[in-house]
Amino acid sequence: MSNADLFSTSAIDAIRQSQAEWEEGALAAFLKTRPEEKDVYETESGIPLKRIYTAADVADIPAEELGFPGAYPFTRGVYPTMYRGRPWTIRQVAGFGNPEATNQRYKYMIQTGQTGLSTDFDLPTLLGLDSDDPMAFGEVGRVGVAIDTMDDIDRLFDGIDLEKISVSLTINPSAWVVYAMFVAVAEQRGCDLAKLTGTLQADPLKEYVAQKEWIYPVRPAVRLLRDLIMYSARATPKINPVSLSGYHLSDVGGNALQEIAFTMAFTIAYCEEVTKAGMDIDDFAPRLSFFFISHQDFFEQICKFRAARRVYAKIMAERFKARKPESMRLRVHVQTAAMSLTKVEHHNNLMRTAIQALGAVLGGCQSMHTNGLDEAFAIPTEEAMKLAIRTQQIIREEINVTSVIDPLGGSYFIERLTRDMETEIWKMLDEVEARGGAVKLVEEGWFQQKLADSAYATFKKIDSGEKISVGVNKFADEASSTAEVHIHPYDEACTQLQIDRLQAVRANRDDARIRTLLAELAEEARSDDTNLLPKTIELVKARATLGEICGALRGVWGAYAEPMIV
Repeated sequence: MSNADLFSTSAIDAIRQSQAEWEEGALAAFLKTRPEEKDVYETESGIPLKRIYTAADVADIPAEELGFPGAYPFTRGVYPTMYRGRPWTIRQVAGFGNPEATNQRYKYMIQTGQTGLSTDFDLPTLLGLDSDDPMAFGEVGRVGVAIDTMDDIDRLFDGIDLEKISVSLTINPSAWVVYAMFVAVAEQRGCDLAKLTGTLQADPLKEYVAQKEWIYPVRPAVRLLRDLIMYSARATPKINPVSLSGYHLSDVGGNALQEIAFTMAFTIAYCEEVTKAGMDIDDFAPRLSFFFISHQDFFEQICKFRAARRVYAKIMAERFKARKPESMRLRVHVQTAAMSLTKVEHHNNLMRTAIQALGAVLGGCQSMHTNGLDEAFAIPTEEAMKLAIRTQQIIREEINVTSVIDPLGGSYFIERLTRDMETEIWKMLDEVEARGGAVKLVEEGWFQQKLADSAYATFKKIDSGEKISVGVNKFADEASSTAEVHIHPYDEACTQLQIDRLQAVRANRDDARIRTLLAELAEEARSDDTNLLPKTIELVKARATLGEICGALRGVWGAYAEPMIV
């Protein structure tokens, strides 16, 4: 049934006739005395926006495309009761210095009202380097927490019951090693692995096109994710082994359409890799999760989340023949847009973040991180994090937007824009397919070029003043640029403490066993048929370091060299 069936053809024709009369009469007369500010209005991603939307604009959209919450195609939300049954998880990210420092921040945020933990790791950990590696100098604990052995994971979650709180680990190239350490610590504590909940980011393809943190060539990195997904599905069934991360595609300049389309292309590639290895789609798809941005174009972002759910449900049902509803639910963690934050008049960032967070809620997110007002300067202070948590709590508790599911659903504008975005996303996916698929295009640099072009177009609009940043290129106040900002300090002793701990571990372990296990891991990596997780867990329990494990596979697969983008 289409919306034309809800409104008869004659009624739609009458609406169109009335609109034409309005445009020729009242509107035309008004425009002569007060013209509109711009000749063309469009969303941030370039979708044209009409002056007004009516029932005629949604007459071609089948009613089943809207559907009901918790039912295919999940346009209106992934669960039947949404926030009436369970609010989204407040999951503020933390990570800096040594594990103890981050552990203290965790406990502060839990006390403030956070309901899930999320961890950022430092650059050496992300790149598979130990803290005493010469390449790690100056970066240990600077932009995230330093992790070298499973003992660091134990320190990170000291005093925290891993069976009772959901843990997100923002780790990509070395994700399988950090997962192995997390599992080893849980076993050491006597935890039931089936009760562990949380998410690893572990999305390799977006690293090559956006965040630029990698270790191995593209195909071995995808193989590691395949191994992680297949092992986790059986060993830790409530942990999401991957969070497909459109956020970072947007963070480097991608628009809303590219964010969703490229993420879905990567999803297809990963699902093909796992199903090709013999696992049924319904045995792992329910644990796939997603991470998107909530950016500045309020209504486009809301429609983006709705369109993404519909596209994902159709991919799972039609392409991969999923049967379980859980396999078709796009569950999404949302972070407000860090790239929209400014150093100039940084208190304005509170308002930016609050509006973006509201968009994420109206779009139906499952968990959210709201940025700190000082995040353009450094890791947020405790006060900034408290305000970020309060932002979510005020939206949840004070303004009554969670009482109705998909409250904007049925709006002529919302439904038309959702449909238009979905159409454009499918066009992009068709182009990826025609060009040989996501992995091939990552290797060729195609995605990278598209994102670079989009970023360039955006910066041109900022430079020209077409895209406004309040307090920066419009309504600028020179006096505000001199305001003092107290930022989170970096502990210079962090590196030495990690080095001392590494030396102590190496002095007290069985080095011969470590060498044997590393050689076995390297040999297993030469075969595409062997899952590398069991051997990795053996290694971390024997106190092999993250750098040693990652280095063993570098010797087999080599390192990644980025293609030249011109």
